[in-house]
Amino acid sequence: MGRKFFVGGNWKCNGTIEEVKKIVSSLNDSKAPPQDIVEVVVSPPFVFLPLAQSLLRPDFQVAAQNCWVKKGGAFTGEVSAEILVNLGIPWVILGHSERRSLLGESNEFVGDKVAYALSQGLKVIACVGETLEQREAGSTVDVVAAQTKAIAERISDWKFLLNDC
Repeated sequence: MGRKFFVGGNWKCNGTIEEVKKIVSSLNDSKAPPQDIVEVVVSPPFVFLPLAQSLLRPDFQVAAQNCWVKKGGAFTGEVSAEILVNLGIPWVILGHSERRSLLGESNEFVGDKVAYALSQGLKVIACVGETLEQREAGSTVDVVAAQTKAIAERISDWKFLLNDC
């Protein structure tokens, strides 16, 4: 069998309870190939994760939009990998461009977050990419290489890549 396709949607900082219900209902009514062909993951805001997960059909999964870089503690507003695992959330998205540019998350910080999330049993969607200015300057390859290198340097066990192959 060939590679499995992955389709994901991130709602960013948008939505209401009624909008979540409407989107999930639409997804549930959709026709999608079986899980062995395509993995479908949606990422509502954190506060809607349990609602979306409870309403979403079982062959679709949810992802958190972010998580903290280490075990929970006195980190107001953050969500730990342990909390996500406890909620039964299988995925987390890390390295969003706006978190890098607006909140100053460095490549190394994102790499640390990826490594910690993986160590806690989460599947990670790692975001990498350049800004428009970097693309126009011709530095896309260098930017993406630095971002992926910072992640790769922090991963010692790559078996997670083989879990669903």
